[in-house]
Amino acid sequence: MKYRNTLLAVILGTTALLGCDAPANNQANEPAPSANQASDSQSITSIQWLDSTSLDKGVVTEGEKVEIVYHFKNTGEKPLIIKDVRPSCGCTVAEKPLEPIAPGKEGSIKAIFDSQNRPGPAHKTLTVIANTEPANYALTFNVVVNKKS
Repeated sequence: MKYRNTLLAVILGTTALLGCDAPANNQANEPAPSANQASDSQSITSIQWLDSTSLDKGVVTEGEKVEIVYHFKNTGEKPLIIKDVRPSCGCTVAEKPLEPIAPGKEGSIKAIFDSQNRPGPAHKTLTVIANTEPANYALTFNVVVNKKS
């Protein structure tokens, strides 16, 4: 009798534990969209890069600061918001528009590359995050840094 009760308790306990792991439907584990996500999907716009997204800045002497500018246009029907611009390393500082870009208007993203202590070829990337589809863009530039004599 004691053996049967123990066996029954083990079976019921195992069933209860395994049953907790499987959701009743596939939507149980997915979070409900927040108000921000709903409004984000309604404010998607489009961007057109007016210049190449890959620029060659030529040859500079070590220690020079190189300015890089990428021009774009909001080709959508909603304001374009550049949420973030992330340089691939600390040698580059990026500047994004602070205000939304109205439909049909143009803007620019600027970056400054500091060549100090960076002799040789450099290939850098700026990752742009915006309210567009796709949301991420890679802007690149190349520069060759000659060692200071």
